[in-house]
Amino acid sequence: MTTEPRPCEAVGKHTGPVRPYAMGWLCSRHSPWGRAGQAEPQPGPGWPSDAWSTPSPDSASRVHDARAVASGKRRSSLATYRAAQAAVGARKDPK
Repeated sequence: MTTEPRPCEAVGKHTGPVRPYAMGWLCSRHSPWGRAGQAEPQPGPGWPSDAWSTPSPDSASRVHDARAVASGKRRSSLATYRAAQAAVGARKDPK
């Protein structure tokens, strides 16, 4: 599915591609950086290649959180408490 580019919503001569901005669809001349007399911003290098492969500290905190729930030091529902006890392996036998 191809769509035609939308026309610039500003009045006057138009130059460059039309892009969506907060105030509507504008060409390069009527864009915020064009009205300020600045050059068009160039794309940057982007995200680092390992941005999403970096281990999160959340994974380590989940282990400690499960231990706190299993020990009863952290409040939780009964189902979460039992699941944490099973995950940690510290389930106490009922007497």
